[in-house]
Amino acid sequence: MFLVVEMVDTVRIPPWNFHRQLNEAVAEELNKKLANKVVYNVGLCICLYDITKLEDSYIFPGDGASHTKVHFRYVVFHPFLDEILVGKIKYCSQEGVYVTLGFFDDILIPPESLQQPAKFDEAEQVWVWEYETDEGTHDLYMDQGEEIRFRVVDELFLDTSPTGPTTDPEPPANSSTAPTAATDDSAQKKEAPYTLMLISDMHHAVVKMV
Repeated sequence: MFLVVEMVDTVRIPPWNFHRQLNEAVAEELNKKLANKVVYNVGLCICLYDITKLEDSYIFPGDGASHTKVHFRYVVFHPFLDEILVGKIKYCSQEGVYVTLGFFDDILIPPESLQQPAKFDEAEQVWVWEYETDEGTHDLYMDQGEEIRFRVVDELFLDTSPTGPTTDPEPPANSSTAPTAATDDSAQKKEAPYTLMLISDMHHAVVKMV
């Protein structure tokens, strides 16, 4: 689930931090930059593990800060394929079962990915697995706080780096310039930079990290 990844980056230390130990200032800046961020083809960054090498620091003209090339190792969340993960049910809705790993909550297992046959209990606001036995059908409730297991079967990284403004054709002179609600919604929609394809009881689920 967690890996220690070697990385290299140039860290900028502002002048008001020059009184601090360089290692401490660099560690703080690295965590500010990377913690809880997704690095393309690497995973979700958790925290700095250690600093392995500090190269010479430079001050460039027009910038009073120091710039240091740093070699370091970082702890990242990047499950391997076929790894079994265990989370806890955060809550249920008609959209599916929301699961938390403690440090990450944006996990949704849609209804078609649950053990089948399953139904949503409106009164209790929970999903129910109708488990069939020789003695009949038993309702197994997926209650909040209960553990749930799932297996990683695929992953997808999406480069969400800024690409600059897009050039749209100018509207006709007699058309309204007021943006529509649909345009606002599409503009505000964000794509997940890291997606895991999961399987639970031979059904697929999707986890998106944003």
